[in-house]
Amino acid sequence: MKTRVYNLKKTLVCFLLVFAFMAVKAQQSFNYTQYMDNLTPLNPAFSLTQAGGSINTLGRKQWVGVQGSPTSYLLNADAPISSINGKMGIIASNDALAIEHLTEVNAFFAKAIKLNATNSLAVSLNAGFRNYVAKYSDVDSADPVFANDVRETTPNIGFGVMLYSDKYYIGLSVPELNVRNLGNASAQDNTNFRNHYYFAAGLTSAINDDYELKYSGLAAFSSGVTTVGDISALLNIKHTLAIGADYRTTNEVAGIVSINVDQFHLGYSYQFGTTSSNIGGIGNATNEVTVGFRFGKK
Repeated sequence: MKTRVYNLKKTLVCFLLVFAFMAVKAQQSFNYTQYMDNLTPLNPAFSLTQAGGSINTLGRKQWVGVQGSPTSYLLNADAPISSINGKMGIIASNDALAIEHLTEVNAFFAKAIKLNATNSLAVSLNAGFRNYVAKYSDVDSADPVFANDVRETTPNIGFGVMLYSDKYYIGLSVPELNVRNLGNASAQDNTNFRNHYYFAAGLTSAINDDYELKYSGLAAFSSGVTTVGDISALLNIKHTLAIGADYRTTNEVAGIVSINVDQFHLGYSYQFGTTSSNIGGIGNATNEVTVGFRFGKK
């Protein structure tokens, strides 16, 4: 009976890792949907587009109901340095897939300069580390194939630049300029330990005093990984309720809804595949929840 359980566990883990390898080959490192309201993890210079400080959290669960399916948690916080028109903050994330876990922690500093009465230019620098663990021994330590775990910690450095006003932003960033590659990791090594380049833009268009449209786009580039484009549109109603949709070039769409009450933000998105090549037929839905709080100046 014990042998049958081990074999079942090994089969399940192998299936998840092989399928994940196929899936993440076409994905970039960061994969969350609600980037429109919180682009800081991809480009810390974005933090300067909002006055005051903020704390933001995100939870993302893919393939709901499948044990060991991809799960992501994200936390970022920043505080203003008013004397130099700057900000400092921290970004922490944890991604789990079956026996694989990737934890990242980065501190960042960002500074903006006024170009004229309405436009500003911000630059940012982030530095930290990544810890990658693949606990193969949890499957069956007696099997030589699964006897050795993989544990690596690598340093990380990145930078970003953003041109913005109160109506738009446009930026370019490399939040993960890797010092070296893990080399012997599994599926995660194909995307999480390469240099990633992000181009992002957003625009707010007021309809009247109560309604405005918010558009955003994100393109992610990395050597050896398919370029991914993403576009979102939200209708903001009385600066309180926002509803919209997101489309990703990996043939995925998402519905988004968010509530903003004073300085509190709550958002939810439901993402799913749209073609037969997706695992959508057996539950590729991804649920994502964001919670944020802004303090200081509105």
